[in-house]
Amino acid sequence: MTISCVLTTACPVKQGIVAAISGFLANSGCSVDDTAFFLDPESERFYGRSVFRIDRNDVNAEMVGSWFGQVAHKFDIEWDIFDTSVPKKVMIMVSKFDHCLNDLLYRYRIGALPMEVTAIVSNHPGAQPLADAAGIPYHHILVSKDTKMEAEAGLCALIEGTGTDLVVLARYMQVLSDDLCRKLDGRVINIHHSFLPGFKGAKPYHQAFARGVKLIGATAHFVTAGLDEGPIIEQAVERIDHTTMPDQMVAIGRDLESVALARAVGYVLERRVLMNGARTVVFR
Repeated sequence: MTISCVLTTACPVKQGIVAAISGFLANSGCSVDDTAFFLDPESERFYGRSVFRIDRNDVNAEMVGSWFGQVAHKFDIEWDIFDTSVPKKVMIMVSKFDHCLNDLLYRYRIGALPMEVTAIVSNHPGAQPLADAAGIPYHHILVSKDTKMEAEAGLCALIEGTGTDLVVLARYMQVLSDDLCRKLDGRVINIHHSFLPGFKGAKPYHQAFARGVKLIGATAHFVTAGLDEGPIIEQAVERIDHTTMPDQMVAIGRDLESVALARAVGYVLERRVLMNGARTVVFR
């Protein structure tokens, strides 16, 4: 039986890292299908992603990982090995605007996004028909100023109870608390309807219109305690002009948001995204 795996690596730049990783995979009987490396001259850190196959019946991903520990210790490597046959468990959260949710569910249905959707969560009841049609559990968690702590406690219990690996905010318009952001650090992706870092917060298209921009966009990023300030994963843009009104920007933005979010989720599911401080390394 052939097992396909992904090895991700990050460490300080040292001579011989690439040779050590490639040599290890070859000596372990693995066949490398794809590999990519990046040396960041600013942080002086090395990042890598290798896709490989294990063709031996007596070897699995866990065993390769235990062997790689010796190489990792020598080069101070932060690493993970993933069996690509085991999909990430993903929870999707949405408010009133469901275009991003609809797009993600379509891509999920046709197999374009290798994930298992554990639940759809919303602070509004409107998305339930989409969840029911997809056969995915739907949870309506009402959020208000008075119930926010209780709502987030219920959300955390749901995440833990379903074994969710990744939370996707598909136009979920509630701001997560600082405590929840810290608890789920690196596990939450948000789509913001502007070309960040410009026009953070509410009504970014109206902000863009007021400034007379000639380019609008959407940004998928990891969620942090800073509003719309997390490391950027993917962005999509469209050129506009002086005749484009705010409602037209909103319409254009729906496509941009869907595309940017789907790409970002796909990159994360395929283990193409590595954190680099306040930035990301994305092996496309």
